Amino acid sequence: MTATQTLRIVEDIEVARATVLKREPLSEPVLAEPVQRGIDELWGEHVAPADHVRRIIDAVRTEGDAAVRRFSQRFDGSAYDTIEVTGDEIALAFEQVSPEDLEAVQFAAHRVRRYHEMQLEHAPTSFSERGMGMVVRPLFRAGIYMTGSEAALPSSVIHTAVPGVVAGVEQVIGVTAARADGTVNPLKLVAAHVAGVQRIFRASGAQAIAALAFGTESIPRVDKIYGPGGIFVTIAKQQLFGRVGIDAIYGPTETLVLADASAAPDLCAADLLAQAEHDVLATPVLITTSRAHAEAVAEQVEAQLATLERESIARAAIARGGAVVVADLEQGILLANEFAPEHLCVLTEDPGAVLPRIRNAGGVFLGESSPEVLGDYTAGPSHVMPTGGSARFASPLSVLDFLKVTSVINLTAEDLDRLGPFAARLARAEGLTGHARSIERRLEGR
Repeated sequence: MTATQTLRIVEDIEVARATVLKREPLSEPVLAEPVQRGIDELWGEHVAPADHVRRIIDAVRTEGDAAVRRFSQRFDGSAYDTIEVTGDEIALAFEQVSPEDLEAVQFAAHRVRRYHEMQLEHAPTSFSERGMGMVVRPLFRAGIYMTGSEAALPSSVIHTAVPGVVAGVEQVIGVTAARADGTVNPLKLVAAHVAGVQRIFRASGAQAIAALAFGTESIPRVDKIYGPGGIFVTIAKQQLFGRVGIDAIYGPTETLVLADASAAPDLCAADLLAQAEHDVLATPVLITTSRAHAEAVAEQVEAQLATLERESIARAAIARGGAVVVADLEQGILLANEFAPEHLCVLTEDPGAVLPRIRNAGGVFLGESSPEVLGDYTAGPSHVMPTGGSARFASPLSVLDFLKVTSVINLTAEDLDRLGPFAARLARAEGLTGHARSIERRLEGR
């Protein structure tokens, strides 16, 4: 296989829009055959993914802990009696984690915490002026889906939980898959404790999301659920939106590298592959001003693929993305804004000059010293970012997602005299006599 076969290069912009930059519309997911077979065996008939999740949600709503335990143990292959992780288990996890890993977890948590503390300093604040105002308060209870089963993914725990802790959420609880023996990966427990998660429960998938939404005998009902997960977590969040707060619906990860001829091809390739190794559905895209540069990056992609432990996954993802050659940097910026990527890496001669023209991106990474991978771990901002083009209207997870605003109206009698007649007039114009009389009774005899 040639390098340009590995990373397809497109020079026609309309073709690029229809291929490299095209996202498939959301539809009923097609599951791997063993997964679908297991679902059908569970219910004794063929069941589509959305109906499968709906049945799990209904069971958790009516059966509580029993359903959470039954489904989690079936899907995770785990065995345990107590849903909540104990303090002794967390203490043991600290003994099992190496000092080097603990130091890395603590450093990452410190960086993420400091960034969100600065963010909180600039967040909306309560005010009251001339009878009008608002009160800004953190949510009372937040639920963190601690994604990852075989992999621990401590960074995801930190990047999801820390903003809520910094925002002042009174109760931050986590749910996580358990291993076959009923234990939870110690690195995940350590990350959760360092991040500030106060209680942790063994529950995974759709049943965990349902438990957080309704509450069970063991798991408290939360005000809002946070964190990415697999397809069944995503479907459950869609189905429970409105009954409980949902942070966002997250899809596969994506990175767009915007480069000119000055960018080192090996670094462009490394940034594309860092995202490609996440998932076969990941989307790595290069936009460059030079065909020769695109070919050099393609050669580096092919060479570096062989060095990856997850080569087959990365190769499949690379095949989904590709490289787009544009006439100039302005055209590249236009396409980048159209695509609205989760991650936008700017590897140009003057990255700072590009930033003011970027409208749509979850996170922007400027220059060779700011690789997206640092954003995954220790840069500071949460790595939980909008995907699937939702960066056109959505933002990365932040302290703002854990705050809510209550409007406050505290008017004087003089304000009522001034505002009341206009309100009563509008109420009568709308045919709402009761509304009008509520004001007019207060004004009579004044």
